[in-house]
Amino acid sequence: MSRIIIFILPFLLILTSITPAQGQNMVESDNKVEVVDSVNIEKYCGLWYEIARIPNSFQDKCAGRVTAEYELREDGKLKVINKCVKKDGSINKVKGIAKVTGEKSNAKLKISFVQLFGINLFWGDYWIIGLDKEYEWAIIGHPKRKYGWILSRESALSDSTMSRIDQILKNQGYDPDRFNKTNQREG
Repeated sequence: MSRIIIFILPFLLILTSITPAQGQNMVESDNKVEVVDSVNIEKYCGLWYEIARIPNSFQDKCAGRVTAEYELREDGKLKVINKCVKKDGSINKVKGIAKVTGEKSNAKLKISFVQLFGINLFWGDYWIIGLDKEYEWAIIGHPKRKYGWILSRESALSDSTMSRIDQILKNQGYDPDRFNKTNQREG
């Protein structure tokens, strides 16, 4: 009996680790997610407004006015500060760190918001899969398409820019309809 459990357990773990959304994404597109050719990290730094995102559990408390701010550290890593307004009107702020993962393009990063005894844990993929040549907007993706964000230097994007972004998402195997628009209004 114990041999059967040892044999079956790895398969059960693999099957239960694939959420329905992940399974759907794998069927949607067989092509790999591609990052942009080049990212100037210094130019990428600064304040970004979240325009839309694929819903995720770690942002459930965010009701609107979501921002991400990146600052280059002396060690080459990025300081990350994500903020949002919760449903009760209070501000939620989380600090993290991001690092480029050896790509010459600087478009593949790992990001962590969990630190224990000065050690960052639980690094997640943060891939820049679309980027305006003037760094006015960016599309952030994940190699398995389970996460996605549309960011902008302004709190809104024009319809023509959103159409262009939707086409990039489609070309990357994403369904643009999975992205929920973020409320960036003041009230």
